[in-house]
Amino acid sequence: MKILTIVGARPQFIKAAVVSRAIAKYNKEASDRENIEELLVHTGQHYDDNMSDVFFREMQIPEPSYHLGIGGGSHGAMTGRMLEALEELLLNEQPDLVMVYGDTNSTLAGALAAAKLHIPVAHVEAGLRSFNMSMPEEINRILTDRISNWLFCPTETAVRNLRNEGAEYWPEAKVYNTGDVMYDAVLFYKELAVPGPTVSAVIKEYGNSFYLATLHRAENTDKISNLRAIIKALDDISLKNPVVMPVHPRTLKKIREAGIEFSYIRMIEPVGYFDMLNLLK
Repeated sequence: MKILTIVGARPQFIKAAVVSRAIAKYNKEASDRENIEELLVHTGQHYDDNMSDVFFREMQIPEPSYHLGIGGGSHGAMTGRMLEALEELLLNEQPDLVMVYGDTNSTLAGALAAAKLHIPVAHVEAGLRSFNMSMPEEINRILTDRISNWLFCPTETAVRNLRNEGAEYWPEAKVYNTGDVMYDAVLFYKELAVPGPTVSAVIKEYGNSFYLATLHRAENTDKISNLRAIIKALDDISLKNPVVMPVHPRTLKKIREAGIEFSYIRMIEPVGYFDMLNLLK
């Protein structure tokens, strides 16, 4: 059996690595069964300087079989280019199954390309809903779920969301509550995660007595009144207990441009996955 796994962003690689390890374990134990061949496809949706050879080696993630190099542009243009490239790839590879993760444009493009070629689709993290249709991710989730054959849900709430949308009446759709692959990732990587100097300094200073905050969604950063209110609330909290916030350069730029002041929040530069695990721990 041949599976084509389509990912487009760094978190999706981490999720896919969890399932890839399970496939490798299955193959190792499958003495009297046919092995599963998995090909990893990176659309290139998110270019990330951290996704170097070191990233793949440290995270024990197989490097992609294909890199399509499609990133930037509007949602429609990006998804369209992905759809075209993925269709050609699927016709060449003829997989038995296409597997997609989460809610990016890569997720939707992969599912659409496969469905139009009558290749079964498996969606990992199916059934998640924000009930906010202004979010591009919500549109991607709903459409991907609707054309998937196997819907792997992380929670019972996700299963219930699909049930409320009538998934039991969708032809050939099978819904499973498999649990959260990101939780599996935490269990695996926490043994490998060594904190870097910035996070080591934070842990040395505060021990376990701090809150951890992230702030990056457009609805929280682009509307200045929202951003101002959130920063003020976090600063108020920091008076009683320190708030540590790895801050994206874009968010920091918005804070500075708006002249938003704070006194107590401990802002640090963005951190990698291992550092974030240590902060969460």
